[in-house]
Amino acid sequence: MSQIIWIARHANRLDFVNPDWFLTAERRYDPPLSEDGFIQAQQLANRLKGEKIHHIFVSPFLRTVQTAHAIADVLNLPIKLETGLSEWLNPDWMDEEPQLHPVRELVKFYPRIDASYTPIIAARYPETRAQVRARAGQAARCLATEHSPENILLVAHGASVNGAVMGIAGESIYQAEKVRLCSLFKLVRQYPEWWIELKGDTSHLTEVEEMVRFN
Repeated sequence: MSQIIWIARHANRLDFVNPDWFLTAERRYDPPLSEDGFIQAQQLANRLKGEKIHHIFVSPFLRTVQTAHAIADVLNLPIKLETGLSEWLNPDWMDEEPQLHPVRELVKFYPRIDASYTPIIAARYPETRAQVRARAGQAARCLATEHSPENILLVAHGASVNGAVMGIAGESIYQAEKVRLCSLFKLVRQYPEWWIELKGDTSHLTEVEEMVRFN
């Protein structure tokens, strides 16, 4: 019996394209996707169309929600906001705990969100690189186990993607690396072993970022 875990990083974010957005934003650490980011998200959705994915779990940050919502529309699935997949709450990047959009607001614009879902892992500011990898890895393992043998998709951030892959495949198989925007991992389990069939794949994108930031 096999199981597939897909893991994707969110698409391009507005403050990467327009750094001045940060200066006046109400929620400085929760930017939306950029215009080209929405295109990337749709390209990722088209790549996953037809795959037998049963559940979508996503970091509660806006850019991951927007990326996942495009995929959920194509797959006709709900999305569940899992804080264990959140951005690395790095005090060198953020001088305070990030303020996110409340779920009740997100649901108005992204109706595929399952507002009844309760996250299984918390993310607490501030945290170290080791801590973000540990909690993303724990979240990924718990979700994979809870929904086995069903296939799931996780949509996260650079650091939490690394943590999720390491948490499932094991550090002896996967060493953390730079994760490009909207890249895709595919982990396949033939009980009891996991292997990585796709690693940071960007072949579905027409444009790939030249420099990886905030990884």
